[in-house]
Amino acid sequence: MHLSLPASFTAIAFLLISACSSTPATSQAPEPAPVSSRCNAAPAQFSVGRNADAALENEARTRAGAKAVRVLRPNQVVTMEFNAERLNLTVDDAGRVTRVSCG
Repeated sequence: MHLSLPASFTAIAFLLISACSSTPATSQAPEPAPVSSRCNAAPAQFSVGRNADAALENEARTRAGAKAVRVLRPNQVVTMEFNAERLNLTVDDAGRVTRVSCG
């Protein structure tokens, strides 16, 4: 049996294209990414006006649902990247919390 040139070219092109497919025909849909704990600063507002110590930091972090907490002191150099899982407690010179935010 002899294939004509256009028919054999079409068959070869089809095989090459199907071989380069990035998704196998039997693959399943990818699993969704795990849900991360996002910070919610509202429940941690109780800490405003209180002295920042380890117990307060832990309670504020827990209430906010954050994975991490950081205390931001006056004139402290900090990174500016946003982290949706981090609670920020801004304090004054006396160590009292003046602002609660996520990021």
